[in-house]
Amino acid sequence: MATKPKPNIELINPALVEHARKRAESVQNRIADRITEFAGSMRFVYLHILWFGCWIGFRVEHYPYGLLTMIVSLEAIFLSTFVMISQNRADVKREVLANQQWSTVQDEDTQNEELLRLSRQILDLTQQVHQYAAARSNGDESSTTTTTVKTDDAAA
Repeated sequence: MATKPKPNIELINPALVEHARKRAESVQNRIADRITEFAGSMRFVYLHILWFGCWIGFRVEHYPYGLLTMIVSLEAIFLSTFVMISQNRADVKREVLANQQWSTVQDEDTQNEELLRLSRQILDLTQQVHQYAAARSNGDESSTTTTTVKTDDAAA
């Protein structure tokens, strides 16, 4: 009944690393994580097949297996609770990621606004340089504001 060990997935996202560190501080969380990890594995299934087979095969009790039914019912209650705990844990992880992504989007939006502002400044400066160069090529060396008026007049 040897199974491959669960691959140790290394968390890279800093928000998830911090979340996992905080979660691991609680003994209750570590216990719940271990139980849900085991209950969601094929080892759990094989163990139950073996257990039910032995229970029935060794005639621990007679049909309709009242004690076995009660034990399995109690186990189902606890396992459903651990499934909900696992779902809550996954929801918290998704929330942590969503918050980090939102923060990143906000930072990128600020950077984009700054880039747009700088691009507009570069465009304005480029237009002024072109106006100045056009005025110089026409032989007029006056200020750029008068150059704009003169080039507009010449175009008309």
